Order: sequence, then C-alpha cells, then structure tokens
Amino acid sequence: MTGAMNGIHARLSLARPDFTLDVQLALPGHGVTALFGPSGCGKTTCLRALAGLESARGSVQVNGEVWQDDATGQWRPTHQRALGYVFQEASLFAHLDVRRNMEYGLRRQPPARRRVSLEQAVELLGLGALLPRMPHTLSGGERQRVAIARALATSPRVLLMDEPLAALDAGRKAEVMPYLERLQRSLDIPVLYVSHSSDEVARLASHLVLLQAGRVTAQGPTAELMARLDLPLAHGDAAAALVQGRVLAHDAHDQLLTVAIDSGQIQLASGRPRAVGESVRLRVLARDVSLARTRAADSSILNLLPARITQLADGGPGQVLVALDVAGTTLLARITLRSCRTLALAVGDEVFAQVKGVALVD
Repeated sequence: MTGAMNGIHARLSLARPDFTLDVQLALPGHGVTALFGPSGCGKTTCLRALAGLESARGSVQVNGEVWQDDATGQWRPTHQRALGYVFQEASLFAHLDVRRNMEYGLRRQPPARRRVSLEQAVELLGLGALLPRMPHTLSGGERQRVAIARALATSPRVLLMDEPLAALDAGRKAEVMPYLERLQRSLDIPVLYVSHSSDEVARLASHLVLLQAGRVTAQGPTAELMARLDLPLAHGDAAAALVQGRVLAHDAHDQLLTVAIDSGQIQLASGRPRAVGESVRLRVLARDVSLARTRAADSSILNLLPARITQLADGGPGQVLVALDVAGTTLLARITLRSCRTLALAVGDEVFAQVKGVALVD
C-alpha cells in the first residue's frame, strides 16, 4: 500500500530497561541524511527500527510506501521492505567470489523491478578488477565496497548504512570515502548514514539528524545545523561552516583553486585539479578563521572577507565562538577571549574574516 507523502517519514518509539527511543523524522526522499550523535544516543537502534529489525511502535513510510502503521495494523517484515543495509562489518559470503556475492543481492529483486544494474554497481564502487576475487583476499576497504555494491544490487528504495567506515583504519577510510561521495552524486536513492564522525557528515550529508539519549535534538540541512552555535557540532575542535561554491580557476603552478561563493571568491590549496564550473563543497574550519577590524595590507592570508558579526558564544575555556554573515554566507570563527576583548567585538560589528585554510569537502 502506498500513501501520498514523498520522503521518509517515521514516528518510532521503543523502551528498554536502560534506554528509550522516541523519534519523529521527516527526511528528504533523496541525497544523504546523516544520523549523528555520541555513542549510545540511539543512531543504530533508530536505523534498525526503520528496517524492521527492532520491534518499535509507530509508523514508517518511504517515498509514499507504507512499511509500518500501527494505527491501521500494517507491518512489513524486513525482507519485504525495499531496503539495502550496510553494516560496520562487510559480512560477505566467504565461499562466494565478489561477483557471486553481488549476484546474491541482485536475485532479491525480479528483473522487472531492478533499478540498479550489476554493471552500474560495479562501476560506481570501482570493483571491475575484483570480481573474480574471494573475500579473504580483499582489504577491509575493498570488502566494504563490495558490501555496499551488494546492497545497491537489491535496487532498494532506501540505502541504510550503519557506520560503514567505523571498522576501517584511516588509510582504508580514505580509500572508501571517494566512492561514497560518488554514490551521493550519482544515485537517486535516499541514503540514511549513521556516523559519529563530523568529518564524514560534512563530506557526505546534505541533511542531518542530531540525536541525544534516544531523542532528536535537531534536524535539517547540514550546513544550517553545523553553523548553529546552540548545537554541539559548533563546539568541538572540528567546528566548521559548509559553503557551496563553483570552481572558477585552477592554478597548476601554485596548486591553488579559486572558487566562487555567494559572497565573492575564495582561494585554497588543492593538489587535485578541478574542472572549471564544477560544483564543490567547502568546509571552513572555525579554527582557521581569524578576525580583524581593518583589512590587512600585507599578509600571508589569501582570503580577507568583509563580514558582520551575528552571534557570540562561549567557545570553551578562554575561547569565543563567533558567527559571521559574509554577504549571505555563514562562517564561524574561534578566537581567544582576550582577542575578543581587545578588539571589543560585539554583535552587529563589521569586521574582516581572515580565512587561512579551507578544506575541500566535496
């Protein structure tokens, strides 16, 4: 049975002796939504409840298709929900090579209902050379890519990913991340991505759900939530603002990228060439933004952006967080309490944001 609503809508609750989940979700029907929060906040429980692997009370609807509705007695078991599920561990069939592992996922959908071909999954995850290999010969990153491809081969209406990089070391994470970014750009399948890594969230997610103690504390576009000083994302060492931009030029000699953003242009070091006109997502770390009352005439800092202070907040011992409006673009700066006092900064003041380093996220 189908309903009228597009997107993912869920109202789920369950109670255990030491934990209660009580969430209401209204998520977009495309792109990557991250479920983010500390260990034990309910991210995985929420994902499993959406999949029908946990017996939660409530309702679940995915792009108009009702999977659960306690009010009308509707319930689809997990195997009847058109979903792909990727766990922390790849859990491949040890006796099957890569191709047959993927074909196992393909067989879950009759040919008439397949929306993701085996060839498409192989191409997206870069698995062509691995098809004849056995799982025990693969690296951790390769196994996880196969697991993701197997989940895609089921042609799911939603892809659920439970911390797929958590079991990998830094090198293997770096290997897999570009493929996840490719999925984000290439697939028209909504992805729910569980993570406690703000870096993964910044690189992958267009929508964000913050969880704490089994409840939603905020949900909305990632860029908006990351820049809110009343939420925990802005208060860690990785606090940053996300800025969407478009490549204007790439200087191969200096390995410098010039990107157009709403407030003008910004330059950053980038060893990887980017095509002119390419859309990019920039992560501007709060610790990489300093403030000045006047424009510096002689500075090593490349980006000096006129800005207006919109908010000041406690940034931890001896520190202040500053929210800035740069011609419609939000930036964050983390400065010392002494600097804030010396400059006599106040909400509404006009300043210059000095951006010394920007990390390319997308």
